[in-house]
Amino acid sequence: MKNYTVKRYEPKYFEEWNAFISTAKNATFLFNRDFMEYHSDRFEDYSLLIYDQDKLVAVLPANRVGATVFSHQGLTYGGLVLPLNSKLYNVIFIFKAILQYLNENSISSLNIKKIPSIYCDTLSDEIDYLVSICKGITTMKHAVSVINLESNFKISKSRRECINRGKKLNLVIKEEDNLESFWNTILIPNLKEKYNSKPVHSLDEILVLKDKFPDNIKHFNVYHNNKIVCGTTLFITKNVVKPQYISGTESNNLLGSIDYLYDYLINEVSKGKTYFDFGPSHENNGLNIVKNINFWKESFGAHTLVQNFYEVETSNYELLDTILI
Repeated sequence: MKNYTVKRYEPKYFEEWNAFISTAKNATFLFNRDFMEYHSDRFEDYSLLIYDQDKLVAVLPANRVGATVFSHQGLTYGGLVLPLNSKLYNVIFIFKAILQYLNENSISSLNIKKIPSIYCDTLSDEIDYLVSICKGITTMKHAVSVINLESNFKISKSRRECINRGKKLNLVIKEEDNLESFWNTILIPNLKEKYNSKPVHSLDEILVLKDKFPDNIKHFNVYHNNKIVCGTTLFITKNVVKPQYISGTESNNLLGSIDYLYDYLINEVSKGKTYFDFGPSHENNGLNIVKNINFWKESFGAHTLVQNFYEVETSNYELLDTILI
C-alpha cells in the first residue's frame, strides 16, 4: 500500500493544479482555478491535492462549511479528479488518505456532487463504489435531460412547428460578446418575477469568466425586428454543450424564438460534440420534476441521465482497508 500525502490548496499550487486538470480524465474548465476563484468571497476553499511522493496524482475541488467539506457547492459538479491512467487499487488508498486527512482536521463528513459521466473522457465511477464501501449515503439525485448527438434523436412535430415559425418570422441569431442587454433586460427581470431569485453569476462575473475562457463560454441572442427576444449563455466542454442560462420575453410563444434558438444550438453550435446537456428540470432538491419543462426538453430528443450526490463520514476511512483480498 502506498502512502499518499494530502495538502490544502494554496496559491503557490495554481499552475500545478491547472496543469493536472488539463489532462485529467474527469475534469472540465470549471475545475480550473481561474474559474473556481471567481466566487472565492462566497466559499471557504478547502480544495485538496494528493501526492505520491512528489507526483500529483489526484485533486479534490472543495469548500468547507463548519465540519463539512463539499465538492463543490459553488460548481455544477465536483468529485475526486484523477489522471487518465488511474487504477482502482491506487484510487482506493487515495480516497482513504483524503478521508483520514479530513477526519484528523476535524471534518466529520464529505459531500460529493459527482461529475456526470458525459463530462468524463473515459469511465470514472470509482467514487460511487468507494462511497458505498464507506457506508456513505445518497443525499440527492438529479434527473438531467441529455441528447446523445451521435444517436438518431428525433425532434417532435410540435417543436418543428415552433422552429418553422421562427424561420418564417426571420428571427436572427447572433453570437455576442456583450451580455448586458440579455442580463439586464431579460434574465434578471425574469428570474426576479418567476422565482424571486437572481443569476448565480453577476454580469461582471460572467464577463470576466467569458474573457478568461472564450472557447468554453459563449453567448447567443435572438432578435426579431432588431429587438432582443431571448438568449442563452453556453458552457462548452470537450464533449458537451450546456446552456447555463436561457431566458426570453413574453413573446416567445408567439415567435417560437427559444425553440428556434435551441434548434440552432443543437444542430450547429454543437457540431463535433457528443452530448447536449439541458440540465435538470427539478424543484425541491430533485424531489419534484417540473412536468412541462421536462416534456419540452424530451420533445427535442433528450433522455434522462442521473447525477448522484453523496455524503460519507470521514471516520469510516478504515473500511477501505477491507476491500482487497
